[in-house]
Amino acid sequence: MNFRIKKQYIIILLLTVFVACGEEKNNYSEAEKEKASAELNQYFEKEFQKDVDDSPMLQTRLGYKSNYDKWDDFSHLKYAEDLKKAKKRLEYLKTVDVEALNEETRLSFRLYKQQIENEIADYDYRFYNYPVNQMHGYQSELPAFLINMHRIDSVSDARDYISRLEGFPGLIEDIIGNIKIREQNGIVPPKFVFDRVLEDSRNIIKGKPFGKASEQSVFLKDFYTKVQALDISAEEKRKLISDAEQALINKVKPAYENLIATLENQQKRATIEDGVWKFPKGIEFYNNALKRFTTTNLTAEEIHEMGKSEVARIHAEMEVLMEEVGFEGSMQEFFDFMRNDPQFYYEDSPEGRAKYLAEATDIINTMKGRLDELFLTQPKADIVVKAVEPFRERSAGKAFYQQPAKDGSRPGTYYANLYDMKAMPIYQMEALAYHEGIPGHHMQLAIAQELENIPEFRKHSFYTAYIEGWGLYSELVPKEIGFYEDPYSDFGRLAMELWRSCRLVVDTGIHAKKWTREEGIDYYKQNTPNAESDAVKMVERHIVMPGQATAYKVGMNKILELRETAMTELGDDFDIREFHDLILLNGAMPLNILEERVMDWIEEKN
Repeated sequence: MNFRIKKQYIIILLLTVFVACGEEKNNYSEAEKEKASAELNQYFEKEFQKDVDDSPMLQTRLGYKSNYDKWDDFSHLKYAEDLKKAKKRLEYLKTVDVEALNEETRLSFRLYKQQIENEIADYDYRFYNYPVNQMHGYQSELPAFLINMHRIDSVSDARDYISRLEGFPGLIEDIIGNIKIREQNGIVPPKFVFDRVLEDSRNIIKGKPFGKASEQSVFLKDFYTKVQALDISAEEKRKLISDAEQALINKVKPAYENLIATLENQQKRATIEDGVWKFPKGIEFYNNALKRFTTTNLTAEEIHEMGKSEVARIHAEMEVLMEEVGFEGSMQEFFDFMRNDPQFYYEDSPEGRAKYLAEATDIINTMKGRLDELFLTQPKADIVVKAVEPFRERSAGKAFYQQPAKDGSRPGTYYANLYDMKAMPIYQMEALAYHEGIPGHHMQLAIAQELENIPEFRKHSFYTAYIEGWGLYSELVPKEIGFYEDPYSDFGRLAMELWRSCRLVVDTGIHAKKWTREEGIDYYKQNTPNAESDAVKMVERHIVMPGQATAYKVGMNKILELRETAMTELGDDFDIREFHDLILLNGAMPLNILEERVMDWIEEKN
């Protein structure tokens, strides 16, 4: 035996021993796997409970009344505390023997570890956002939280509400501190944002008890309505309302005046540069944002080109519908017709708004009656349709969904923004209701919250591409079982998919290609039938939420791609209801892991 052969022999022998040892180590019994999995799941539950205990606002969202008088910690120091907690969790995860876990817990481990690693990596970009913005800024989100989340079922609950009002000065001071730190780091919103958020802030301190106005302020109206429903004496009600008025005058008003003064001061230094390329390391931040929102490695250029391709495809489908309805003219002329013809809009009046809400409710209720054709699992929680509150309707988005309370005390809510009735055409009602309600966000989020076989953290995980991809996919599915009978309504479905495709182009255009706000608005106006106000709001959303709007179409395309693969591979064995269960019954997850789950399912069924 020469030296070379001897060396190879030794290596093979060592590898054989190593593999044998590995097999022995990983040859866990089912009982051992269940024990190790139970221990790790207990850890997940313990850590999730720490997060709940750390957030009075999350406790309220979940329907709990612990720490009902408190707010979360909004100071910049909280970032470092959270980083320390994340690093400690990652160190623990490194001690876990993944091979000793059952399959479901292995998935939980993978998801949890990825979340923690992302949180640690994102620390570098902790100041790369705008705490006060027209979409989801604290100036309107905090009032919305109290109005929509803080139930008053007792005198104690009312006292807690007042305590939260009294906590506004410290809360706003922390938010102002974060705004100032961001400016020191070169992170300042563009000029247009200030007019929007200043209006929101001033709206909060309008009306009684702040002045001589005849109408109550948004806070007082909410508190008054909730207290009047209590079964207590008139004197007790009067005292509670009086105490709330004092808290509003002495605490809330000065806090908002402080915020307004800070914003007015910063407004003087704001520029008209809109994209995050203007930030230090702005391109790196944007690339990271695209990864997080899409849960893919798609580049800005790839997303931009995907959008352009989808826009062209949908335009072609729209031309077919134009022929079907007998329209003679160009696509731009058809867009103008859909944009301006009165038949496509409810009147701009209380009656028109009430009609819209009633019709949206009917659409959802009708869809409920057909769910057995599409789903094996359905949510227990109910859903209601509401108009966006007046104090934030001018700046808020077109529509959005708020998930139900875990304990069933609050239903899921589809919010329709009826501020501008010309931005809410009748022909888009079906698609919008399916997206925000059923079978869209309500199905996905309510089912996730009600799951019993996964750790709590997975029920509340939020992957935008998965969640919004499902919402956009849910606009298409009803067509496949006979909905959108009116061709104009089907045009509305296409118009909404077109809108999400344009988002891919405009978001990347603004943040990676240095498009201006006006260029983005023009792109929407030229390529979609939506109202100009829609285009303005959408571009302004892109600017303050970089990358977020790209997730919808990326997510939808992936779900459709996976469904097509499953249908091709399984043929007659494919069941759409089983496929939907597969998508929904593990909670939200990144698209790459979703793809693995679907491929495993196909292999098992084959």
